[in-house]
Amino acid sequence: MLDGAPACSLLEGIYGCAGIFTTGTLQEDIRVNHVSRSGDTFIARLDRIPVWPYPRSVLAIVGAGFFFAYFDIVTIGFALPVISKQFKVTAEMASWSITSGLIGYILGSILDSRISDRYGRRVSLFLSVAAFSIGSLLSATSPSLNWLIFWRFISGMGIGAEIALVTTYMAEVSPAPLRGRYTGWTIVCAFAGFAIVPLLALHLVPAYSWGWRFLFVVGGLGGLLIGFMRRGLPDSIHWLIAQGRLEEAETAVRAAEEHAENTLGCALPPPAPNEAHSKASAPPGLGAFFKPPLLGRLVLLASIWFVYYVGNYGWLTLAPELFAKHGFSLTQSIASLSVTGLGFVAGALAAVYTSDRIDRRRSAALLTLVWAITLAGMGVYASVATIPVLGFLASFTIGYVIPLLYTITGESFPTSVRATGVSLSDGFGHLGGAFCGQIILGVEAVRGFEGAFFAMAATGLVTAVLIGFVRNHTGSQLD
Repeated sequence: MLDGAPACSLLEGIYGCAGIFTTGTLQEDIRVNHVSRSGDTFIARLDRIPVWPYPRSVLAIVGAGFFFAYFDIVTIGFALPVISKQFKVTAEMASWSITSGLIGYILGSILDSRISDRYGRRVSLFLSVAAFSIGSLLSATSPSLNWLIFWRFISGMGIGAEIALVTTYMAEVSPAPLRGRYTGWTIVCAFAGFAIVPLLALHLVPAYSWGWRFLFVVGGLGGLLIGFMRRGLPDSIHWLIAQGRLEEAETAVRAAEEHAENTLGCALPPPAPNEAHSKASAPPGLGAFFKPPLLGRLVLLASIWFVYYVGNYGWLTLAPELFAKHGFSLTQSIASLSVTGLGFVAGALAAVYTSDRIDRRRSAALLTLVWAITLAGMGVYASVATIPVLGFLASFTIGYVIPLLYTITGESFPTSVRATGVSLSDGFGHLGGAFCGQIILGVEAVRGFEGAFFAMAATGLVTAVLIGFVRNHTGSQLD
């Protein structure tokens, strides 16, 4: 009886005139039912689009912000050996600048995701870029290690928010069959930032005392530019539906359909029967994550990210320092790692074309095993000849696995709490990255260079096992 708006209006009129059910319960049930059905229709219309349904500039603007966020992530690793000397501190002390940034990830991702779930994805995407850009620029001015630690914390808040929000946003604006591909394209942009930093660092850091500061300036200025460009991004249709803003959701869907039809040069196929049930509701509180079913998902995903980030950030931020301690010059270390940076881009490109065709869990688990073997091999056979080859392979696996894990995490939570769910999982996971310096350098102090790489390899083995417990959502609708 409640299949459409006319029926809803008729029932509301009858019961309203009769003066019964004055508590509003029926009216609310009718409204939610109507929102749910209409919202499901809009999602089905979006998910049947076989191409990217927005201007390419949307993908470029989102990806460019990710580029500068990831540019900032690895800059500190190449600056670390010089920072230790300039500020006259040990490598272990200097590594607290990494720790503070990663702790900032946690707080920033949680705060900005709550803003995102309540006020929209576009607002939060602007705030995330602004935070890490300002933090990066002020990191360049640091007169001491304490100030650097503080500004890395501010920058980390923005980066953590950016990571959680971009993956959430891309999961929601992409048609379901293309979700992995277009999330993957933004990761390609991100890992291009990883690849560029070693090339710049090779020419700046060993030669100039201010070279590491200039790297932070480049990332900060680029991020600020992208922040202003993000004001024109389209709204997330899933978020609009969850807020009950159906007219805006319909306008957004219609615009996406029109763009897709212009791209294809023909009409779109009819929507398929859908499975989603998107009800309008205010975002639930954080307490929802501490009871089933969200608790189990959160614990599993946070554990995956925690373990993976210990080794991941160990490789990303400590490799130059570890190689320098092993007897390589700073120039040799950076030169070898400049080649490995290309592996990030190659891996992310491979993920773009396979992530929607293969069970994401299986491919992610397999590649983390390859990563573990590669790092163990590097610990035993590190040389000027082997580091570029093994490092390229290790970076390839990271470039492939990261977009898959981001997509898996976003798919595991409903729309009303997706940004918060991603940020909590990734945020708590970053505790592993936050203390990678203390963990990996601590192992290195006791077990040497080989032991440090074996410790990073062990995180790959554990991560692969944990991924096996994740549900497969490849190609399915978001709820």
